[in-house]
Amino acid sequence: MSSATRTGLTALALSAALLLAGCGGDAEADAGTAAASGHGHDMGAMEAPATVADGGTDSPYSGLHLRDPYQKPQFTLTDGTGAAYDFAARTAAGPTLLFFGYTNCPDVCPTTMADVAIALRTTDPAVVAATTVVFVTTDPARDTPEVLEEYLGRFDADLGTSFVGLTGDQAQIEQAQLAAGVPLAGDEGRTHSAMLLLYGTDGQADVAFNGGNTATDIAHDLAVVAAE
Repeated sequence: MSSATRTGLTALALSAALLLAGCGGDAEADAGTAAASGHGHDMGAMEAPATVADGGTDSPYSGLHLRDPYQKPQFTLTDGTGAAYDFAARTAAGPTLLFFGYTNCPDVCPTTMADVAIALRTTDPAVVAATTVVFVTTDPARDTPEVLEEYLGRFDADLGTSFVGLTGDQAQIEQAQLAAGVPLAGDEGRTHSAMLLLYGTDGQADVAFNGGNTATDIAHDLAVVAAE
């Protein structure tokens, strides 16, 4: 699969902000992982990083409007109960938020999960009940199912939906990142994508969020996607 042509300084700047994280890592390490990322769910398709549409008043989203929608990936990992979790199948019925991170992260990960929790508290309860929030660890050596359950319970305890934590062996985690189209995490999982993807029931993510977005942005776009 060939890479799409990427043009415009604004798009390039937003692409970097969208993909490059976080969690005590550095830009050079993240840029290196970006080169190994895929955009769809074909591990052999190594494409350029996401770019963002010009947006403006024509965009229905408060988050980052993706010029080329991300396709919902297919992967199976282990959930907090120790059971197999088929991501595509289990999230088919409603909106899905997907994030890759790790529980010992000092900044990006807890901030993102807190923003999602705040957004859900201001969202129509029916939409919340239909929404699945999935956190895939980039540090499977330390993030066991039990650790993920305890960590995510800090954010979803009072919500109408439970956050799903997924782990697996290192090869499975890398496959999941490639399938989702985000850069492979480096530095034992500490350098990873900062992108929070929002998929609709059509299996596409037309919008994503990063550190420049707020809980209000997430809540707004979740309502938009749920109504589509």
